[in-house]
Amino acid sequence: MAMTTITIALLLILTLWLPPALAGNTWGEVDAALPGRPQVIGFYSAGCLSGATMLPLQGEGFQVMRPSRNRFYGHPSLIAFLQALGRQEAARGERILIGDMAQPRGGPMAFGHGSHQSGLDVDIWFAQAPRGQILSFRETETLPMLPVIDATAGRLNPTRWSPRLRDTLKLAADNPVVERIFVNPIIKQAVCHSEGAERTWLRKLRPWWGHDEHFHVRLRCPADSPLCEPQKPLPPGDGCDEDLDRWAWEVQQIALGLRTRQMPLERREPVLPTTCAAVLNGYPVQ
Repeated sequence: MAMTTITIALLLILTLWLPPALAGNTWGEVDAALPGRPQVIGFYSAGCLSGATMLPLQGEGFQVMRPSRNRFYGHPSLIAFLQALGRQEAARGERILIGDMAQPRGGPMAFGHGSHQSGLDVDIWFAQAPRGQILSFRETETLPMLPVIDATAGRLNPTRWSPRLRDTLKLAADNPVVERIFVNPIIKQAVCHSEGAERTWLRKLRPWWGHDEHFHVRLRCPADSPLCEPQKPLPPGDGCDEDLDRWAWEVQQIALGLRTRQMPLERREPVLPTTCAAVLNGYPVQ
């Protein structure tokens, strides 16, 4: 729906004038979603979320970890995806553990992520629990995330990795709403080597730094959100190539102390869409 002239003017005013309490990054201090129809606004690493839905802290085949962070909100498509994946896992006797999603109104987080801002990202632990096991609140806050790779050896850790984790990755990738899934390069390399003729799902599996104790699922822009900025299309092929092998080798070399990862000189604050000022201040988005 096109915004009226009055709405646009209001958003410009909000951009130029923010109360002192909102002058910094206060997205994490907002404890409630903005009512109204769901809308993803902006990009995954520079955006916000109106009309967010809260994921129940536990449900069929899933449980939320670190609930004190209040990062278990998302667009309804993300909630539906996680509930569907939970049901699939429950049917296999498993319970997935859900990490960070988004804050009640999305936006930048004070720590932990550059993305997860628009309600379409979620971290899912590689560690799983039996379907019938409900973790206590203390356990959800204190259980450590453990890597499933042996980085110095450049391979999966056989005591923590299981083919069932591969199956969970494929279940997630096969869902048409999933845009891509980020995993450690060593994990993708190992899955590439283990797959047979049916490899099309590997295209969604994207190597990235870290992501050795969880995988990061990113959904595509939903149809109800014209202000959502999509990511560039995935490149052709399954990604099981020399570039992946070089990246996995580099992860191993860094773990061995033989190389140093080149980090950006500084991390720039994201420039959010104008509409996000209205979301942060509690004004309904038309």
